[in-house]
Amino acid sequence: MVYELSDQACKGFRNASSYDTHRPSYPLEVVDALLAQLQVKGVPNARIVDLGAGTGKFTELLAVRDEKYHVMAVEPHEEMRKALSAKKLSAVDVVHGYANNMPVESQSVDAVVAAQTSRQCLIMLNGAIDNAPESWEPTTKWEATMKDIMWSYHDQRPRFRHDLWRNVFDKQLSSTPFTIQAADPLFSLPLGEDSAKFIHWLHPDAIWERFRSLSQISVLKGDELAGVKDKVFAAMSASNVEANDKGELALHGHVVYTWTTAVPGAPIKEGG
Repeated sequence: MVYELSDQACKGFRNASSYDTHRPSYPLEVVDALLAQLQVKGVPNARIVDLGAGTGKFTELLAVRDEKYHVMAVEPHEEMRKALSAKKLSAVDVVHGYANNMPVESQSVDAVVAAQTSRQCLIMLNGAIDNAPESWEPTTKWEATMKDIMWSYHDQRPRFRHDLWRNVFDKQLSSTPFTIQAADPLFSLPLGEDSAKFIHWLHPDAIWERFRSLSQISVLKGDELAGVKDKVFAAMSASNVEANDKGELALHGHVVYTWTTAVPGAPIKEGG
């Protein structure tokens, strides 16, 4: 089987340096809470896979913890993988791979984390402009306008907000008593889930750079990109935007983190 990234992802994340500079990190209290749920908080030398590590936004937070984790950062995008490797993080191995094709032996690690960030997100971390669940309402009118701009550039790719990722967990077991013997569940249900809100202050120029680092915006060029920029700055110039004396605007973030555990013992097979 051939594993490869979509053309959209290859092009959209080509500028790994800009992505790394302008994408946010994660609130430390949320990281701490997630690691506790994954039962690796306070566990020295625990082995963790950071799946889809990108340029290492979450990997960096794992690498500096007192537990001195051994981290395998799995990333399929070449430019992002290079940017992460260049950081030379302690006890971090950066490798090429995909969710369904990783160089990891079965039962060989203590936790797997998949973290993604738009304005703040995590699955077993996730949430915000690009990836917030569709039921979420932005905190302010101007942030709602930003969301509308983003969602107008729908690239037909499944995203966190579409909730399709939940099918991996929900459809592990067949729904009829006649087929359950053939099921092979990997994860326990129901999923654990929690969230946290916060405010982050950024200058309008920094907000624009963060916004344009989103994959479906980063591929735009010329007049189309200029038009999006004009709309974004118009939204940030509205009278209802909260600003401090430094000229920074209040960004309202929302982090969602979800967790589960591997099913202990042998999976359900024919005969029980």
